[in-house]
Amino acid sequence: MLALTFLGTSAARPTVERNVTAVALEREGESMLFDCGEGTQRQMMRYGVGFSFGEIFFTHFHSDHFLGVVGLMRTLGLQGRTEPLTLYGPTGAKKILSEVIALGFERPAFAVEIVELKPGATLKRKGYELIAVPVDHGRGALGYLLREQLRLGRFDPEKARALGVPEGPLWGKIHRGESVDLPDGRRVGPADLVGPPRPGRAVVISGDTKPCKSLVDAATGADLLIHEATFCEEEKERAKETDHSTAAEAAQVALAAGVKRLVLTHVSARYSANAEELLKEAKAVFPETAVAKDGMRIEVPYRDGGALDG
Repeated sequence: MLALTFLGTSAARPTVERNVTAVALEREGESMLFDCGEGTQRQMMRYGVGFSFGEIFFTHFHSDHFLGVVGLMRTLGLQGRTEPLTLYGPTGAKKILSEVIALGFERPAFAVEIVELKPGATLKRKGYELIAVPVDHGRGALGYLLREQLRLGRFDPEKARALGVPEGPLWGKIHRGESVDLPDGRRVGPADLVGPPRPGRAVVISGDTKPCKSLVDAATGADLLIHEATFCEEEKERAKETDHSTAAEAAQVALAAGVKRLVLTHVSARYSANAEELLKEAKAVFPETAVAKDGMRIEVPYRDGGALDG
């Protein structure tokens, strides 16, 4: 299972309808946060997101993207957390986050590691990788790409039975890429029973940014692109001046990248209660678009409808 919950979808300030930026991501029992605006911990409680995550990834250090980490870490300490927590962010993360954490308490009861990521940095994980993507929102700002590894091809059980391969451990060996010898002397291998490798899923989170080629490249073929859309086209010059995107520009990124689905977030307060204009402008360019709302949960399926290793 790969799913995302939007904890905050507003731009620089919260509104009645929207809190400031935070997204929770769950993958096969693992969870992490991307950005942590003011009030994120309350949003987690409100929308049923657990506190068992081990990592927070910051896109940049404008206040609406990280001030919530003070209260969140304070709560984790009061809950008796002992598991370590790793905070990732662009250049400057160690200085800024160390100072922010010190505001909450002198010394956390659990280990906290702060890791600075350069654009292009890749974190290798079991079954997937996380890549820091350079974006255009001031010095050092990052987006993030989560990309799963290729999955095994489909195993053909009917063909296996027809070839006389006994069901059980031999099936598993063949599916994992091994050839096996049968009692009658025949040798059967993956080429006989296993289809071509299948792609995993890919999710891109833009953070704050103008439209940029690096994000198009990172999102090429992605299953889901979460892209900021602070303004409508009527405020295009304002978007350019503040290093943000319009809804139409975000849709153009999605179209150029050939993504499967686009979700807009980081909505200016002027559109908070009614983001229909944002949606209309984006869908005119890229029909598979939605505007995120606080509490929205999106599951990202495999394109072939399969399972992780199925």
